[in-house]
Amino acid sequence: MSNKTVLITGGMGGIGTDMCRYLHKQGYKVATTYVHDSGREKRWKDTQEQEGYPGIEVFHCDVVNWDACEKLGKAVAEKFGPVECLVNMAGITRDAVFTKMTPQQWQEVIDTNLTSVFNVTKQFIGPMIENGYGRIVNISSVNAAKGQFGQTNYSAAKSGMHGFTKSLAQEVVRKGVTVNTVSPGYISTELVMKIREDVREKIRSSIPVQRFGEASEIARTVAFLIDENAGYITGAEFAVNGGLHMH
Repeated sequence: MSNKTVLITGGMGGIGTDMCRYLHKQGYKVATTYVHDSGREKRWKDTQEQEGYPGIEVFHCDVVNWDACEKLGKAVAEKFGPVECLVNMAGITRDAVFTKMTPQQWQEVIDTNLTSVFNVTKQFIGPMIENGYGRIVNISSVNAAKGQFGQTNYSAAKSGMHGFTKSLAQEVVRKGVTVNTVSPGYISTELVMKIREDVREKIRSSIPVQRFGEASEIARTVAFLIDENAGYITGAEFAVNGGLHMH
């Protein structure tokens, strides 16, 4: 059991909720972020408490905004102390074929999925280095490796995340900090299950293991990488996609 603090950006979705819960069960002090003040964050937190996951903290932060990320860093440190583990998962899609993609669709995805990794990581990397310990995991996508029709922006951003991983890993490994990437394939979240059934079945049949992944499988992979016993693994990409893309 761990008593370390883990911050998961954008952790209120299907994969993120499972990750928050799983790491909470492992003894981590868990924090996550939201961006829109809609009341959903309170309902989400209340649900976690009612279902046996008390103490998961939720912080408002627009990860695209540098000043907001600085405030996040201070707020989390004030609540928990040093953050030993960081999972960069905040992301969006703005799909369009390239000939019809607008500059706004391009920039929104690059900023939210890639620039945010810089903004957030900068707030926590210093204390990790000073303390001689840290774990960073960047959540990319199978589409970063194989590409995807209509997702030049998303695939570019997610590919950039692993380039960030490999470079930062080399800079901080001697300070006790590891940096890795997890690239999920199709996971049976609410979003995927809303895909039209015939299209969904076509996707499922293209996956060698013949099923969609479970959010818990991503959570367990992240838990493995942020464990203190995973110190010999850094700069690596873990493809969790059922064999959809092998490289």
